[in-house]
Amino acid sequence: MPFIIAIDGPAASGKGTIARALASHFGFHHLDTGLLYRATGAKGGDPIAAARGLTPDDLARAGLRSAAAGQAASRVAAIPEVRAALVEFQHRFAAQEPGAVLDGRDIGTVICPDAQVKLYVVASDEVRARRRAAELGAEATVMLVELRERDRRDSERATAPLRPADDAVVLDTSNLTIEEAIRRAVAAVERVRGGL
Repeated sequence: MPFIIAIDGPAASGKGTIARALASHFGFHHLDTGLLYRATGAKGGDPIAAARGLTPDDLARAGLRSAAAGQAASRVAAIPEVRAALVEFQHRFAAQEPGAVLDGRDIGTVICPDAQVKLYVVASDEVRARRRAAELGAEATVMLVELRERDRRDSERATAPLRPADDAVVLDTSNLTIEEAIRRAVAAVERVRGGL
C-alpha cells in the first residue's frame, strides 16, 4: 500500500516547497494539484470540458505559475463538475508505489482523507503576500488583496472548501526559514513512518 502525504494550505504558505522537499527526501511521487486547476483555467473555453480532457502535457504549459492563472484556477475550482472530473486523476496519482505527496487545498479533507500524514501549512497574510510578490515581481500590497480574495473564495466555496483536516498537523511557516519548515515536516512524517 502506498504511503500518502497530504499537504493543504492557502497560497504562498510554503506547501509546494515543503511537498517537493518531502517527495525528494522520501523518494515519493509529487503532484501539485493546483496545477490541475491552473491548467484547466488556462485552457479557456468550457471549464468542465477542459477538466475532462486534461492531459499530463497540459500541466507543463508555460505561464501556469502566474497570478492570472492562480485566479483562474480558483474560479474553475469552485465548479463542482470541474472538481469531480479532476478527482479521479488525483486518486490514480496517489495510488502510486512507493508513495505520493499531493499538495493543494482539499487533499486531506476530500481527495485523500485516509492519507497517513496530513499537513496544513499556513503563514500570515502579510508574509504570504511578500513571498508571492517576490516570486512574481509584483507589489506586496496588490498581492495581499489578491491572496485575501482568493482565500475568501476558496474557504467559502460549497464544494471542498479550504480548511484543515481534523487530524492534520498545522505547520505555521511565518517565522521559519525554508530549511526549518522542511525539517519540521520531515519530522512529522518520520513520527508516523516510525510507528508503522
